[in-house]
Amino acid sequence: QVQLVESGGGLVQAGGSLRLSCAHSGRTFSTYAMGWFRQAPGKERELIADLTWSGGRTYYADSVKGRFTISGDNAKSTVSLQMNSLKPEDTAVYYCAARVRGPGPYEYWGQGTQVTVSS
Repeated sequence: QVQLVESGGGLVQAGGSLRLSCAHSGRTFSTYAMGWFRQAPGKERELIADLTWSGGRTYYADSVKGRFTISGDNAKSTVSLQMNSLKPEDTAVYYCAARVRGPGPYEYWGQGTQVTVSS
């Protein structure tokens, strides 16, 4: 059983920073890619950043580009998200996710961690 666990969420003022981390528990497994999604109240879950281990390719949504940085450790299947210059519109539940089989839908998800940015 693969379980992803996020940590690092919380309450921060606009302009501040937070760092989210994601680790897995259970059996060792290798991943093709890991990423971060978020879901704000009344909105759909969106992919905001991901990291494909092969070639070290990264993706960032336009809304976070230049402010958020994804990094990780392939051997440990861990991933982090450094979030700087946070805005109230970044308030959401943030989810870690992993792809194992290759390109396609994310197969494993964490429970989510709340990030609240006050104005």
